[in-house]
Amino acid sequence: MKELLELLGQNARLSNAELAAQLSLTEAAVEAQIYEWEKDGTIRGYRAMVDPAQDGKSTVTAFIEVKVTPERGGGFDRVGKRIARLDKVRSCFLASGGYDLLVLIEGDDLMAIATFVAEKLSPIDGVVSCATHFRLKSYKENGFLFMDEEGPERLPVSP
Repeated sequence: MKELLELLGQNARLSNAELAAQLSLTEAAVEAQIYEWEKDGTIRGYRAMVDPAQDGKSTVTAFIEVKVTPERGGGFDRVGKRIARLDKVRSCFLASGGYDLLVLIEGDDLMAIATFVAEKLSPIDGVVSCATHFRLKSYKENGFLFMDEEGPERLPVSP
């Protein structure tokens, strides 16, 4: 059933009949498996992948690296879960490297992001520091390309 999950991840708009045909399964088997995954939390939801340059909104997206003091017996979980519940947070990941959490947020403008970091994120117990990076342009997100198909890129030839 791994193939079914992969197909849904690539295109959740495929009908059960289309999925069944591609996997040589019955429609009932596909429907039952999807129902089980929704029930047990394997499938958390369905979303359209929207190109931010085309959606008509002028939101600002920020990637925030957060250093956290781990707690005895809980590590980073309490702080990570608390941050994940904040309204502007779109994604929150425990990460390896020079920081502990990577937080993706959206706001109306730079000031909204700055206010969020200063008033909501930084004051949380256990947060040591934050470094904010802003999305300037998307080329690919969640497997979707955000560029028009062009021919192969050619280097200029000089005489």
